[in-house]
Amino acid sequence: MYKIISKRELNPTVTMMDVEAPLVARKAQPGQFIILRVDEDGERIPLTVAGCDKEKGTVKIIFQIVGASTELLNHKKEGDFIQDFVGPLGKATHTEGLKKVAIVGGGVGCAIALPVAQKLHELGCEVHSIIGFRNKDLLILEDEFKAASDKLIIMTDDGSYGEQGVVTVPLKRLIEEGEQYDEVIAIGPLIMMKFVTLTTKPFGIKTIVSMNPIMIDGTGMCGGCRLTVGGKTKFACVDGPEFDGFEVDFDEAMSRGMMYRTFEQEQREHVCNLFKKEVQ
Repeated sequence: MYKIISKRELNPTVTMMDVEAPLVARKAQPGQFIILRVDEDGERIPLTVAGCDKEKGTVKIIFQIVGASTELLNHKKEGDFIQDFVGPLGKATHTEGLKKVAIVGGGVGCAIALPVAQKLHELGCEVHSIIGFRNKDLLILEDEFKAASDKLIIMTDDGSYGEQGVVTVPLKRLIEEGEQYDEVIAIGPLIMMKFVTLTTKPFGIKTIVSMNPIMIDGTGMCGGCRLTVGGKTKFACVDGPEFDGFEVDFDEAMSRGMMYRTFEQEQREHVCNLFKKEVQ
């Protein structure tokens, strides 16, 4: 069992927790993930490590409430316990030798992008961060990104904060103004990462994307997280989760990601109704 040390709501649909897991905290690196189960009957949920405190033995996770399992997790309080918390899994982000990088984060993907930006900043890399949200109310981690970035641009779809528009607009502008990046690292919705790669490809800038397909066991055995990368089948859990964005078949990934959307929504509504009855 793994104790929830702290819990904070970042916006109405996104929650941050620090979980006591010293063995995971000791080895976890930016880009890696864990798989947890809320209780003994729960499904396995993959969540990227959003940070860790090796001295305190805690691992930070940030999750969006999108289905039944994340709804259950969000009802846990400080001091409560999580059944399973396994990791670190996947390959860590390559950060060595990079001198100048653009980090592009979208929505809750910013939670994954932040530890990468922080690690690069610690290594002396010049970090330009572009983060995008639908509106001001959904903005998360602004202060943390400011501390880890030499340049920070915030975008909102409706213009309620920062600049209005999508993240590819300032990215293209910076490149055309002469910014020479060793890499662009994009983390967020599949459609966002697809268009980031379409933006950087004409300039020949290496672009890394973090994939988050359906995942079950985290060891490559189930095949649920398979992707087509460079015309070959890859598994996000063991070969990734980060890949060369120019080689990812985004259209296939988006199609597979929507397979269980209706079922997941039905399950979440069922869980919500159960909690409503408990309150009554």
